[in-house]
Amino acid sequence: MGIIERISGPLVVANDMLGSNMYDVVKVGKQNLIGEIIQLRGERAVIQVYEDTTGMGPGEPVTSTGMPLSVELGPGILSNIYDGIQRPLEVLRSKSGAFIGKGLTAEAIDRKRKWKFFAEKGIKNGAHVRPGEIIGHVQETENIKHYIMIPSGIEGRISGLKDGTFTLDQAVAKVERNGKQIPITMVQKRSVRRGSPFRHKFRSSEPLVTGQRVLDAFFPVAKGGTAAVPGPFGSGKTVIQQQIAKYSDADIVIYVGCGERGNEMTDVLVEFPELVDPKTRRPLMERTVLIANTSNMPVAAREASIYTGITIAEYFRDMGYSVAIMADSTSRWAEAMREISARLEEMPGEEGYPAYLPKRLAEYYERSGKVESLNGRMGSITIIGAVSPAGGDLSEPVSQGTLRVVKTFWALDAALAGSRHFPSVNWLTSYSLYLDALKEWYVKSIGEEFVANRNEATKVLQREAELKDIVQLVGADALPDNEKLVLEVGRMLREDFLRQNAYDETDASTSLRKQDMMLRAILHFRKKAEEALSHQVATERILKMKAREQVARMKEVKEVEVERHEKKMLDEMDAEFLELRKEYQEAQE
Repeated sequence: MGIIERISGPLVVANDMLGSNMYDVVKVGKQNLIGEIIQLRGERAVIQVYEDTTGMGPGEPVTSTGMPLSVELGPGILSNIYDGIQRPLEVLRSKSGAFIGKGLTAEAIDRKRKWKFFAEKGIKNGAHVRPGEIIGHVQETENIKHYIMIPSGIEGRISGLKDGTFTLDQAVAKVERNGKQIPITMVQKRSVRRGSPFRHKFRSSEPLVTGQRVLDAFFPVAKGGTAAVPGPFGSGKTVIQQQIAKYSDADIVIYVGCGERGNEMTDVLVEFPELVDPKTRRPLMERTVLIANTSNMPVAAREASIYTGITIAEYFRDMGYSVAIMADSTSRWAEAMREISARLEEMPGEEGYPAYLPKRLAEYYERSGKVESLNGRMGSITIIGAVSPAGGDLSEPVSQGTLRVVKTFWALDAALAGSRHFPSVNWLTSYSLYLDALKEWYVKSIGEEFVANRNEATKVLQREAELKDIVQLVGADALPDNEKLVLEVGRMLREDFLRQNAYDETDASTSLRKQDMMLRAILHFRKKAEEALSHQVATERILKMKAREQVARMKEVKEVEVERHEKKMLDEMDAEFLELRKEYQEAQE
């Protein structure tokens, strides 16, 4: 047991801590506040406290648990709402009201609830089992099987494995190791600072389908990939992450609100439990874990919340699930590191951030990937991190450190957000380095035409941006007819394809099949318009066609009706262009 020697905000220096280890969890002061050792200097330990230290004084005791900061993992973790160190907020609220009391703790998962356990049929009693091996499952929600795995460090012959109804603390089997019988329960603990082991990491070859057209069609992120969403205040970072959490085809969603404003997290906590999963028509929370650490919560817990989320994600990845984790935002996480680093009196780096900031960012994003777990199952973690640079300055350290390690960059634009264009992803500055790796999947799943149309559409948007600069100098009337057409098709791509209404049930999410049809319709209009121009049809007449309005309304068409609507629309478009050409041919005669 140690003694508090000095207190500096969330940092506490304790003496007489000989025998303690780095990253051990300790209980600090008379109120037993939770902390973590982050530096050792002889018998002195520097402790990062995850709660408010107001009222604590020198001379109070410090007790080490001898364990690193860990999370509890087992059935019942889905649908939960935790704080940054995995304390269940609903349970804490029932104990202390709207604000969390000091030193208040609770079990992360309900220990009293009983679960129906089904033993793995391929494992017989007496068989040799290794860490990570699946020995059974429980049906946690209607669509998610929660697989029970042998914890790390345990290997030997299994016995007592059978079906039954158990609480989390009851043994479902035993493993004999060195003559001792080790009970295996349905709950295990994992350290948050160290990534979970796996057999092999593979190159990502399948996209995470988000339902957002600008992302899926133009700047996709692979399952097991990484993406950054930087943007200034009010540009829609939180909204786009929430849209991905709602509509992506990930099996499990982990949403980490790290240092965000309380009203934003309130919207998440109120809205998510009411959302319906569009794939299963079941509550979305049945495959979601929320971690809420608002800006008024202790800064140290903010730093830990990111690791808590990624460790939970690795647990479900090891079961063979595709997991998407939203970190909103890593800038607040970096600011927490900066504050703690300053209190440690470390040498500051650029803009006061610690010199190891790029290393921490790289280590975090490196925990993504598509892997073969220790039990042979294939799973993936896709990390999507929001960045909140002050004033939208992407040259600041967090943005630059993030862009060095991620492969997809969704640049949010305040001007687009101000013009009510959402998602406000700038199609000229954003990029995805997964396009080549995903090309084969797109060709096989949608068709070669989709990739070609995507490339053609990006060229049109780039040319439109160039022409806009010219128009500002000489006016639109000075442009030739073919360039006027480029401006119009670019506008159609922006308004009719890239812009989505998050509050419209039909337009909020779009399947890849419908995206393909929408893109094809716009480019088909362009092709027919170019043919009409070659037959001396005036651009002004083309722009007044009913076909343009039909293309614009395509986003309002429901998925079940879109194929029939597209065929009818293209037939009518062709007939209208044919009639237009006939009119001009007759006029010339």
